[in-house]
Amino acid sequence: MVINSIDSDGGADASIDALVGEFLAGGLAGNSLRRTIEWVDTDAAGHQHNSVILRFVEAAEAKLFRELGQNSYFAIAPRVRHETDYRAKLYFGQAVTTAVRIERIGTSSMDFAFGVWGHPHEGRGAVLAAEGRFVTVCVPQGRDSSAPWPGGIRAALLK
Repeated sequence: MVINSIDSDGGADASIDALVGEFLAGGLAGNSLRRTIEWVDTDAAGHQHNSVILRFVEAAEAKLFRELGQNSYFAIAPRVRHETDYRAKLYFGQAVTTAVRIERIGTSSMDFAFGVWGHPHEGRGAVLAAEGRFVTVCVPQGRDSSAPWPGGIRAALLK
């Protein structure tokens, strides 16, 4: 099992770290990262645009596979399903922790879960801002259909 987590700054951040650690422990492998909501990440209503959640999730997924040394994953793993439940708003300047875990690796597909937590900000408490699932499928370059995951990827995830 490969689990990487964020650094704790103490206080409310430590409680988010604990939630993230618990979330990551439920998967085969996982990773998290911390970002800040920037002005470009917000919409006319003054909170995060839904697309920023997906960008943060993809960044956590990329961090996981880079740290596993599996850069070949990126060119062969299109998403075939994505589901997101938006639970709370995130605001400009707010710290956000995103965690991604692999729940299942099949012959040619991989099931992921994710959570996005907003840290306390301007009088607002910590929140689970979004959660969801997605599926990737191994489609080697030059092919139009799925194939089994390469042995290196499978081995790195099942350590």
